[in-house]
Amino acid sequence: MARTNSSRRWYLFDYGNVISTPPTREDWEVLAEATGVPSLQESTSPYWQHRYAYDAGALTSDEYWSLVCGERTGPSRAAWLDVLDGNQWSHPNLDTLDVLEDLDAQGEHLALLSNMPAAMVSQLGDAAWARLFEQRFFSSSLRLVKPSAAIFEHVLTALSVEPGLVTFVDDAPANIATARSLGIDARLFDASLDLSRMLARKPAGPPRSAEAAGVAAGMTVTAPGVGPSRQE
Repeated sequence: MARTNSSRRWYLFDYGNVISTPPTREDWEVLAEATGVPSLQESTSPYWQHRYAYDAGALTSDEYWSLVCGERTGPSRAAWLDVLDGNQWSHPNLDTLDVLEDLDAQGEHLALLSNMPAAMVSQLGDAAWARLFEQRFFSSSLRLVKPSAAIFEHVLTALSVEPGLVTFVDDAPANIATARSLGIDARLFDASLDLSRMLARKPAGPPRSAEAAGVAAGMTVTAPGVGPSRQE
């Protein structure tokens, strides 16, 4: 499909660890108690090992939490675990929200791209920050997950924009590498840095071709603090 509105710039934001802050230790403890599974925050835990399938809509809520808990989990219990999971990812990064509101006030076009299961989309969809985004793209509805090139291609086509006119903000290096390989102006989010200044910098150059090719093809890339399967 042709990208016809190529003069319109977009700011494309990730959700988890960018708009939201990471879950606290107490959050993980509440979820661990409810599931009966300790250390869910660890990259090797069943929470993360099955997360991409859940984010991609390949697993139902019952199926995902059954895999996490190691036993059959019925709909009512699974729905409660989804609520606890959504709660722990709902803590806003107020500094990011300030930047989003500033961009919105300036008339900039904002879009969201997140690996997020359908239950969490429903839970967080009415949050105050959601109104700032003209377009929202979620892995569970697209049946695509970052860092695949396909999900970025879908977004570019849906927004009718050329890659160079999209500034993408994400905390996962693998997602940044794929976006840059497609020509998107991708910025690696760091909560310790000033986001406004980071966005004001000139675009970063493309990644090394070998790295970009590997990530765009969906190859396994290991990043600090993320599981060994695929990156969010």
